[in-house]
Amino acid sequence: MEELMDNDQEIPPIKYEYLDHTADVQLHAWGDTMEEAFEQCAIAMFGYMTDLERVQITQVHHVEAEGHDLESLLFHFLDELLFMFSAEPCIVAKKVKITEFNKQELKIKAIAYGEEFTIGKHTQGAEVKAITYSAMQIYDRPQVDRPELFVIIDI
Repeated sequence: MEELMDNDQEIPPIKYEYLDHTADVQLHAWGDTMEEAFEQCAIAMFGYMTDLERVQITQVHHVEAEGHDLESLLFHFLDELLFMFSAEPCIVAKKVKITEFNKQELKIKAIAYGEEFTIGKHTQGAEVKAITYSAMQIYDRPQVDRPELFVIIDI
């Protein structure tokens, strides 16, 4: 297991919200950069599954994803994190930090900071069954506004 650094404990400000959707939940995340928007979208997903206030940072987990366009990169990034939660041990992340974001090769390397999900300690929110491409939107207009993401998760 990797040793935690002091700055690994710093939790970034919340830059996401949940929007009503007919059958599922739509995550709306944003950030000052596209990397931050991706990170916030990941935390929004974990925040829908459990109360992140109860999650401590005791473990780190490395995640890699790639895609053929920005939408598939986001899909695979979130899917890898969902797999991390679904596999044994079930790791829930309180913080996700992208260490490499290659827009040309469409590859991401990230570190998820959190702990093993424990019933009793952690609340059970909605079970996220899958990430979807349905109505996925990525806005990257730095000259106009902040990068924004909209992702529907199947619950």
